Amino acid sequence: MEAIVLAGGLGTRLRSVLPDTPKPMAPICGKPFLAILLENLARQGFSRVVLSVGYKADVIQAYFGDVYAGLVLRYEVETEPLGTGGALRKALGQIQGDHAFVFNGDTFLDLEVDAVAALWGRYRQPVIVAREGNDVSRYGQVFLENGRVRTFGEKSGVGAGLINAGCYVLPVDAFANIAVPAPFSLEHTVLAPWVASGCVRGHVTRGLFIDIGIPSDYARAQTLLGES
Repeated sequence: MEAIVLAGGLGTRLRSVLPDTPKPMAPICGKPFLAILLENLARQGFSRVVLSVGYKADVIQAYFGDVYAGLVLRYEVETEPLGTGGALRKALGQIQGDHAFVFNGDTFLDLEVDAVAALWGRYRQPVIVAREGNDVSRYGQVFLENGRVRTFGEKSGVGAGLINAGCYVLPVDAFANIAVPAPFSLEHTVLAPWVASGCVRGHVTRGLFIDIGIPSDYARAQTLLGES
C-alpha cells in the first residue's frame, strides 16, 4: 500500500513553543512527530510513502533519508505554497498504483487500514475518514447516510459530532479533470463538489486521533504518544 503525507505546513500556531522547527519534526518525548506517524504506517502494512514537504524540507529529508522503518520514502518538495490541493496533485504523480491513502503530517490517526482498503476495493470511489469529536467547529462536520458522505466541511455547527479526520483515499487521477491553478484547497475545490455529487464514501474510525496543530494538543500528545 502507498500513502501520501502532507507535511509542508509552516506550523504557525505552534511558533510560540517551536519557533524554528517544522511542524512534522515537533519532538514527542525526544522523537519527531513524523517518525511516530511513519512507524505507525509501517505497522499498518504500508510499504511506500510520498512526503509532500515545503518549509525546511531539507531538515526532514536529512533525518529520514530514502528508507525509514522499512518504508520506501519519496519526496515532493514545494518551492512555493501550493495549498492542500496543489501539493497533493504533485504528490499523486509519484504514486505507482491506482490510489493512495492521504494523511496529514500534523495528525496521528490509528486507522483501521484494512477496513478502509476494503471499502475502496468494493466501490473504487474516494473515501473520507470521519471520527467522533467534541468540537465540530474546529475540524468541520461530516454527515453520512447509507455509507455515503452527504455533507462535508461545514464549520458552522457547535458541540460534538462526526468530524473530518483529515484522512482520505483518492484515485491517482483525482485531478485529471480539474483545471485550476495552484494554490488551491483540496477540501473546498475538490472534495466538496465530489460530496455534492454523491460519489464519496465515508468510514468512521474509532482509532486514536490527535492533531498537534495547537500548543494544548501538542502538549497532550506528549502523554498519548510518548511511548510510540
